[in-house]
Amino acid sequence: MVKNILVYFCLLLVCLQTRAASVWLEAENFTNKGGWVVDQQFMDLMGSPYLMAHGMGVPVEDASAKVQIPESGAYCVYVRTFNWTSPWHQGEGPGKFRLKVGNKRFSTVLGCEGNEWKWQYAGKVNLKKGETTISLTDMTGFNGRCDAIYLTTDSKEVPPADKVGLEAFRRRMLDLPVSPVMHQSYDLVVIGGGIAGMCAAAAASRLGCKVALVNDRPVLGGNNSSEVRVHLGGHIEIGPNKGLGRMIREFGHSRKGNAQPGEYYEDEKKAAFIAGEKNITLFSNYRAVSVTMDGTRIGSVIIKHVETGEEQSLQAPLFSDCTGDGTIGYLAGADYRIGRESRSEFGEELAPPTADRMTMGASAQWYSEETDKKTSFPEFSYGVDFNDTNCEKVTMGEWKWETGMNFDQISDAERIRDYGLMVVYSNWSFLKNHLKDNGVYKKRSLAWVAYVSGKRESRRLLGDYILKQDDIDKNVFHEDASFATTWSLDLHFPDPENSKKFPGAEFKAATKHIYIHPYAVPYRCLYSRNVENLFMAGRNISVTHVALGTVRVMRTTGMMGEVVGIAASLCKKYQDSPRGVYQHHLTELKEWMQRGVGKESGLPDNQRFNEANELLPVPRALIKR
Repeated sequence: MVKNILVYFCLLLVCLQTRAASVWLEAENFTNKGGWVVDQQFMDLMGSPYLMAHGMGVPVEDASAKVQIPESGAYCVYVRTFNWTSPWHQGEGPGKFRLKVGNKRFSTVLGCEGNEWKWQYAGKVNLKKGETTISLTDMTGFNGRCDAIYLTTDSKEVPPADKVGLEAFRRRMLDLPVSPVMHQSYDLVVIGGGIAGMCAAAAASRLGCKVALVNDRPVLGGNNSSEVRVHLGGHIEIGPNKGLGRMIREFGHSRKGNAQPGEYYEDEKKAAFIAGEKNITLFSNYRAVSVTMDGTRIGSVIIKHVETGEEQSLQAPLFSDCTGDGTIGYLAGADYRIGRESRSEFGEELAPPTADRMTMGASAQWYSEETDKKTSFPEFSYGVDFNDTNCEKVTMGEWKWETGMNFDQISDAERIRDYGLMVVYSNWSFLKNHLKDNGVYKKRSLAWVAYVSGKRESRRLLGDYILKQDDIDKNVFHEDASFATTWSLDLHFPDPENSKKFPGAEFKAATKHIYIHPYAVPYRCLYSRNVENLFMAGRNISVTHVALGTVRVMRTTGMMGEVVGIAASLCKKYQDSPRGVYQHHLTELKEWMQRGVGKESGLPDNQRFNEANELLPVPRALIKR
């Protein structure tokens, strides 16, 4: 027996002595990111945030990081990357970059082969024990992407390719605990730092709730941030609860338009708005990745830092899903829908005869700038061919540049965004290099192309009431009338002319604005019908596809958030649930909605609204279908 134990320990010692040395480096954790950007949008799909060389055709500055080499030796180097044009082009892609480890710059070109996220072998390098530098060199400026880098002295060891296996491998290499070691408790956890989430957090904070606000980007505002650049739509302080929306004046932008320079969207005002709330803890650059459940209640949300991978557990009696995609509701098992209902289900004239999965798409906005000399742009043709008859002869593209209406806005999200990038680059390349009469474009350069998708529709979480077209058409009264929606029934669909030119591969949308009277939406649309302690605010509330056309704009979603924040404070006051507020405390909720929690403004009446390109209500007699 003793002999066997000794043999076992001897074998174990030999294994430990001969175990391969390895180094793992997450690209998003590079200390010097150079001109590369961190993209976290698709980490639920492919497993991680990543660095991307978003140079719009101009190579970006190198990214670099220092690492500790555990022992001297010959290391095989692998890079996880993706040839992003592969869904449309069978061949070498444009996202090319090279890797340098220590003093060796590998000749292998990365990021341009294969058709899925994969580990690409970069080469072998001799390294001495101690500190060395790893750097990424972009070759094209066309969105090369790097997830992680793995160095190993075992030539046979390649990290797993499958998502589950890779996640386990990643956690082991990062020495992450099985469950978060840091736990924090709040009265309300708001997930999503867009306009809806900001207003939900601020309203609850002002009414005495201790709030955690989780935002997976470095800036607040969602589609209204400098990353996406969509103006605030909808009217505030209107309908039966005129107090709602006043707080949006505290951070709303003062200049008009979509796809404008970044300073138009005044990210600093949004940051100051949240920073000024003493009861809000902002978790910037954290993404919610899982939930724990206690029966039909959410017990906690697990959040992961986008760059470091650090995880924390946020516990609360109440949660608000302001993610847009309904991510928290989905993880918690909330009832939801995606796509269009049939015309017969809710009696909606604007619905299709048969239900389907079509949604409104995601926009990749862009613009160019005039320079004082002739400029060039690389040839870019990777599966979408432009010519004199089908090209878009424009110098900018805003909301109409919309993709993915016939794809799943959740599971196909990266493909949808990438197609948006591809058509912008392909069209611009044709205008610059092949259009016969291109005098307008000779001195113009791409100045900005959004790489963060401007989504309109995905999951809609179902509440105790589902808002439908009939409610709005007939001005149906509900005792729990809350925020007022004022935008038209604005349902985007593939632009027919674009469909003719690019059948099945549209990248432009059209719409028909059907004007409405301001309509107060039931509070029951703002909490889940089967997850007891879950609110929602934003484009993921309980509405049909048709009704989403009017509630989805951001001043309106901000008022939703304000209602949720008020209701959360009543939940805390009476130790009740979101549904319990409707059942037992509706009168008090109404009183607060009529009052609002925004700070008083000194603006004169003729400047009450700062609303660009608004669609104002018209007499119902003038409405045409």
